[in-house]
Amino acid sequence: MYQQYSRKVFWLIIISSIIKLLAASFLELGNDEVYYWTYAIQSDWNHFDHPPMVGWLIRLTTFNLLWVNEVTMRLGAIICSGFATWIIFKLGKLLDSERVGWLAAWIYTLSIYTGFIAGLFILPDSPQMLFWTASLYIMAHLLLKREEENLSIWLLLGLMIGLATLSKVHGLYLWAGFGAFLLFSRIQWLTNWRLYMGVIVTLVCIFPIFYWNYQNDFITYRFHSERVSNTSLRWDMLGQEIVGEALYQHPFLFIVILIALFGAITNRVRFARKRIRLWLGWMSIPMILLFWTVALFNPTLPHWAGPAYIPLYFVAALYLQKRTNRNIPIILQASLGLVMIVLITGTVLIRFSPINFGSQQKENYGEYCPTLDMSGWKEFSHAFDTLRKADIAAGIMQETDPLVVNKWFPGGHLEFYTARTTGIRLIGVGVLQDLHKFVWLNQERDTIREGEDAYYILPSNLPVEVQRTIEPYFVSIDAPIVINQQRGGKVVRYFYVYRLRNAKRNVAAVLPK
Repeated sequence: MYQQYSRKVFWLIIISSIIKLLAASFLELGNDEVYYWTYAIQSDWNHFDHPPMVGWLIRLTTFNLLWVNEVTMRLGAIICSGFATWIIFKLGKLLDSERVGWLAAWIYTLSIYTGFIAGLFILPDSPQMLFWTASLYIMAHLLLKREEENLSIWLLLGLMIGLATLSKVHGLYLWAGFGAFLLFSRIQWLTNWRLYMGVIVTLVCIFPIFYWNYQNDFITYRFHSERVSNTSLRWDMLGQEIVGEALYQHPFLFIVILIALFGAITNRVRFARKRIRLWLGWMSIPMILLFWTVALFNPTLPHWAGPAYIPLYFVAALYLQKRTNRNIPIILQASLGLVMIVLITGTVLIRFSPINFGSQQKENYGEYCPTLDMSGWKEFSHAFDTLRKADIAAGIMQETDPLVVNKWFPGGHLEFYTARTTGIRLIGVGVLQDLHKFVWLNQERDTIREGEDAYYILPSNLPVEVQRTIEPYFVSIDAPIVINQQRGGKVVRYFYVYRLRNAKRNVAAVLPK
């Protein structure tokens, strides 16, 4: 039976990976994905808003930036998702049975967050899911195999949590949740010196994050603290967070998780060992409640709480196992159908839809249209390259004249699709809060000299008051050249290309003192 289920999980991973590879080849990179390209081209021990793991992963899958395209950029996310799915299967088998592992692997694959947001798109969550699931497996191994005297297991756990934290800092919750479980359920383990050796391994792993922040005035933590500094209650934001989590987990699966969780609380869904249920709860519920509390006061993003739902996948899998003997329960078949419909429809709309689903006003044409993030950048960059070469040939601009950006978006797209392919130098101007990583990129690039000209590109779906924003840095601004983005024979966005004349001073952003 195990061989049968292991073979099925293997093919689940292979088929889902092929589907993701196809999607990756059809879709241009999104706002966040191109931003993390900057982590790869300027590796560091930490970055302004996240630890370095995603940049290292991009370096790995692009063969140290030698083979760069949408597929190689996303390959790390797809590979990590495949390995994480296998770990989920093994963990379900360890907790209860092979069938629970099989069902949990399906839930992990179909979840929008684990299967696609982290499993297809290249984000800090992508490598974190591999280390997060590995950490859960090692914890379960410690609990069920009673190997708490085995130092190597504790060191491996510390390493996995350290690597999860090097992906995103809330990987430290793995120690917090596990520690709380031990405090209330297996307190004698807190006297085990081997546990603290594992913690030391984690601290060694994340020391570079601390050291980088020490060098940069702890700017990462000041940035994130500003995002959670409001004190007024906002029930609407809490509602948005909960709805967002339901959508990110997959609406059908979210309902199954809630029903299964209720069953576990009322003892209708039980694992063979009661402590497993307690452990899964501690590794999940407090983290979800933490982000719900934050959402009461500040805007949040649903994927922040995404990893907290992974332990609940096993509760849901156990519930489904007891409800049906079907190899793939109907609810999972329906979830798969919805995922495929959304994936295919979304890909077609992004690639071919003649409709701009956002603003129809010319001054912000396309604003709030989600399909524009992942389309049109290649074609625009080719058109801009043609325009720039004509400008240079006519003596209107110099080959050394840079491209300036004042925000990390669309700065990421312009860095990846335009600057990378045309060879133009890209410089960030403005303030740290808008530029993020581009401030550090400036330090490795030639600054804009006084009297130098430059280009500025404004997509219509990301409107900016150009005169007010750019005028402090240049004497004059030429009327823009308009490049249309067409899709399905219709214009869905305008790109305004400005020539900036006679830089007033060194306009490169500098780190705050």
